[in-house]
Amino acid sequence: MSKSSSHGQYEQRLQRGQAPSYQRLQARLAEEGQGEVGVPQILQCGWGRLLLGHTFPDAESLARELLNENPGERDIALYVEAPQQVLSYAPQQLFLDPSDTLRLWFSDYRPARRSFRGFQIRRVQSDADWQAVNRLYQTRSMLTVDPQRLTPRAEGGPVYWLAEDTDTGQALGTVMGLNHQEVFQDPERGSSLWCLAVDPQCPRPGVGEALVRHLIEHFQSRSLAWMDLSVLHDNQQAKALYAKLGFRNLPTFAVKRRNSINQALYLGRGPQDELNPYARIIVDEALRRGIEVQVDDAEAGLFTLSHGGRRIRCRESLSDLTSAVSMTLCQDKRLTHRCLRKAGLFLPAQQLAGSAEDNAAFLAEHQRVVVKPLNGEQGQGVAVDLRNEEELEQAIAAARVFDSHVLLESFHEGRDLRVLVIGFEVVAAALRHPAEVIGDGQRSIRALIEAQSRRRQAATGGESRIPLDEETQRTLLNAGFDYDSVLPNGQHLAVRRTANLHTGGILEDVTAQLHPALAEAAVQAARALDIPVVGADLLVTAADQPDYVFIEANERAGLANHEPQPTAERFIDLLFPLSQTQG
Repeated sequence: MSKSSSHGQYEQRLQRGQAPSYQRLQARLAEEGQGEVGVPQILQCGWGRLLLGHTFPDAESLARELLNENPGERDIALYVEAPQQVLSYAPQQLFLDPSDTLRLWFSDYRPARRSFRGFQIRRVQSDADWQAVNRLYQTRSMLTVDPQRLTPRAEGGPVYWLAEDTDTGQALGTVMGLNHQEVFQDPERGSSLWCLAVDPQCPRPGVGEALVRHLIEHFQSRSLAWMDLSVLHDNQQAKALYAKLGFRNLPTFAVKRRNSINQALYLGRGPQDELNPYARIIVDEALRRGIEVQVDDAEAGLFTLSHGGRRIRCRESLSDLTSAVSMTLCQDKRLTHRCLRKAGLFLPAQQLAGSAEDNAAFLAEHQRVVVKPLNGEQGQGVAVDLRNEEELEQAIAAARVFDSHVLLESFHEGRDLRVLVIGFEVVAAALRHPAEVIGDGQRSIRALIEAQSRRRQAATGGESRIPLDEETQRTLLNAGFDYDSVLPNGQHLAVRRTANLHTGGILEDVTAQLHPALAEAAVQAARALDIPVVGADLLVTAADQPDYVFIEANERAGLANHEPQPTAERFIDLLFPLSQTQG
């Protein structure tokens, strides 16, 4: 069948009234000998309710039910044929959702030509599974699921699926599906997809596509005819995936209630939407508490918060509460080193890069060396585990691009741990893993890196990518590869030695496992530097072991990197103690 004839059939389907309505549903049920439509269909999904608009007899009853939304939840009325009538009953409380509804006719669906490797998809079953689902939703700023509130499966309730890494067991993505035949004996044999989420740090390609395909093929096997979904009108990345799979626009509407969760949908984009994720997470929490926000320079992450006569300027997590002296102590790594050594913390040996002879002597003494700009950030100019004089001098030259003064430090084996301290209390801790790629036996390492970079940039608003620079090339050469090598299927390869998030690193939350000695070292460092918010970087044997070497302190730590830990909440608590929510 040609593409044009397939599209023509799709148009004919729409002309036959495939966008559901109460009248059509009633007529189809009568044709099938199933009687008239029963009670309006309302399903509890754990984050709110789905109200199937075409099962409601009139606009007034649908509007009235939307107004019964529970606090902290998000209800969605889908298949609303005459939204203007629904809105007329509560124009100050309801709004027309700007999302598009898409439909895939299963007769148009074509299975994937490639296989998806490295993960499996299964139903959510245990409490641990629900915790994994909610972690994924939190990383995507989505509402979490209360499994105790779900409409039971026997009554047509939703099914949640989980994509799980076959090597590590880590949850990579999740999706919810609804069988319309089970919900309301749908004579058109429909289904729908909801709440697709993929871990922004997912190392496996194709997880989102595989979840959508899995749900399609699951409903196909149940003899259903089509699947609908709702996607925000400007989510071009998701819409490109759905178009690739054969989804097309469906002329129907969704209505929601005005609340703090949906605020951006009915008020439109504000200046805060131009901020990077590290500033926006703070601004969102401030707005949630009724704190006034003034965006001063969105590109630089600068904003001013005002509440109860108190006014504080911020650049992401750096605020007026951090003194210029404390900031200098963090930025100048020599001063950091001297301050923390006096405080009794364990630190690497250190000296400024000098003549080739001095540098060679430092290398001979320590055998393995780290090079970094004296005043640098985001992992720029850092080279790790240098073992010969030629590599050392090349790394020093590269670091001088970012600062004329370059530090040499003794290299220590260990895992990279970031401990976030706010108000001299540990709020979050995470192991940072260097950027890595996983081979598929077909694509070059360069292609794998570029694909991984695109995923990381999309997931972090452009804040994270893997640079194709000398440090990446050196890491590959030390592992016996180059950019053109084809990595065997399933093989993991670290392509950076440093674990900085801006160069493609990923985080593993270990707050609950943090050893008290490591927490104490981080707090001790914050007190020595006299800084209210700091990211302490340590090399450790494990998060639950006491051994460490203190590497550096970051005065502008990225709070968004530690979700779902309450980093923004504790930061606003520090700035505006009287704004703390009760309970």
